[in-house]
Amino acid sequence: MISGGYICGCIHFFISILEDKTISELFINEQIRAKEVRVIGVQGDQLGVMPIQDARKIAEDEGVDLVMIAPTAKPPVCRVVDYGKFKYEQLRKEKEARKKQKTVEIKEIRLSPNIDTNDLNTKVNAARKFLEKGNRVKITLRFRGREMAHMGASVHILTDFAQALSDVAVIEKQPKVEGRSMTMFLTEKKN
Repeated sequence: MISGGYICGCIHFFISILEDKTISELFINEQIRAKEVRVIGVQGDQLGVMPIQDARKIAEDEGVDLVMIAPTAKPPVCRVVDYGKFKYEQLRKEKEARKKQKTVEIKEIRLSPNIDTNDLNTKVNAARKFLEKGNRVKITLRFRGREMAHMGASVHILTDFAQALSDVAVIEKQPKVEGRSMTMFLTEKKN
């Protein structure tokens, strides 16, 4: 005898498997369970809304597959297309889109409240290189020990840093105290 808890657990297991299915896994041919579908032909022409049996017959006559491309539409949209070729085209489009994406990295530059002028200039030049490459720059002013008592007096270091880079950068986030450090974000100035 099977208990109700066991059946309930099995149902939850199968539902979780169905939820993990990615949107890229499309329904084809016999997997389509809708009664009526809107059909798009091989050349991209609208064939209209028809019963699923008629749509499968059209795909079979053409020697290709019936692929559901918009399952959430009312009625669902299916396309008469060679599934292998269609899948290849989709993967190629996704790869091309990933290639065109630009990832912006956040580069961090750490300073201390008693930094010398020449050291500050070196850090400014490093930040300039990062900004010219299109990265965001996080400037962190770290305080240790008794330096914590004079946090307010050290804000000028971050403002001087931003002023030195004003020709290539703008302040994205103003200086803000977070624990034992003060941070500021700079981004590339848009022309």
